[in-house]
Amino acid sequence: MKNTQYIYRLLIAEDENSIAKTLKLNFELEGFEVHVESKGLAALKNAQEKFYDLIILDVMLPEMDGISICESLRLGGNHTPVLFLSAKGTGKDKVEGLKVGGDDYLAKPFEWEELLLRSKKLIVRKSDGHRTIEDLEKFSIGPCTIHFNKYEVETPEGILSISKREAMLLRLLISKQGEAVSREEILEKVWGYDTVTHNRTIDNFILNFRKIFESHPNADKRFLSIRGVGYKFL
Repeated sequence: MKNTQYIYRLLIAEDENSIAKTLKLNFELEGFEVHVESKGLAALKNAQEKFYDLIILDVMLPEMDGISICESLRLGGNHTPVLFLSAKGTGKDKVEGLKVGGDDYLAKPFEWEELLLRSKKLIVRKSDGHRTIEDLEKFSIGPCTIHFNKYEVETPEGILSISKREAMLLRLLISKQGEAVSREEILEKVWGYDTVTHNRTIDNFILNFRKIFESHPNADKRFLSIRGVGYKFL
């Protein structure tokens, strides 16, 4: 039996079965170990729980779209290279994908050789230590500094621990500074699905953020409630 030595691990999120099968076969012939998901939530869960050298995301997926999957991964501190595949190939669509932390964007239909080349370049670039603006490791709010990778906040009184979900919510609000972020967007991108169950949890997180970042003398009000919408970070 042939002993195959895989060179890279790849996650493909694609709901068109024929495309998914073709990509899986072609990448495996190039020595990749390939896992395929057809639904957005399953793809997000898989990407969060396992290591991959590259993630290829179709933008239009059932349950959760590729743009939201990528943003959720970046908010959680996952910096695996992401290449978007989409039938939507306008400049605006590409900007949206890159803005949330995607590394490349290829419109359908595409040439296999181009996809393979772009994929290998992304993997090599990341392995060489290339960092992007989405790789936010710390952020200061007044006298406090958030250390995202440590799940800690450095305050004048000492070090406070925060949960992974709290770190993700902080990343989301900070990344959209000055913009109102809806509860629906928070639930989808921080929790990965839409349910009213976590509405009180969101409120509790915000209350905790206010205690940490707004309780100091002369501290500015940073976490604002937007009635009927959600929250805004200033």
